[in-house]
Amino acid sequence: MGFEGETWYVRGAAPVAVGTGGDAESGLDPRHGGGGADIGEILIDEADFPWLSGRFRAGPAFGAVEDLFARELALAEGDDAAHRSRWEAIQAEIERTVRLISPDGPVAAFLLHIRGDRAWFRWSDAPFDDEGDEGDEGAGGAGG
Repeated sequence: MGFEGETWYVRGAAPVAVGTGGDAESGLDPRHGGGGADIGEILIDEADFPWLSGRFRAGPAFGAVEDLFARELALAEGDDAAHRSRWEAIQAEIERTVRLISPDGPVAAFLLHIRGDRAWFRWSDAPFDDEGDEGDEGAGGAGG
């Protein structure tokens, strides 16, 4: 699908105030989340639809969300209902806290895992349905 070699960006969801790094004068491209904190970059080296994975290079703001991603993975590995509801809460917090930005701009929905220097995710150009199930339709997005 042509994703290998692309760089995707993980940025903070909160925009930076004008004049502090999120404006045109800063030299940051808003398509790449210039308005949010630099959490990291993912250099895609494997595409196994609907999942993309690659080398994760942490940015200066990663420390603020590192524990969130560690808790998400620990809960994702559980298989009982209690784990599922706690995982959904952590996933919702991730969605509120970070944005995933493709080479073409921010994506509408994503499921992102980060462990050490690896990240893997699936994404969609449209929001996932109300039950939080990303489903197959639209997952992986149409871009690329």
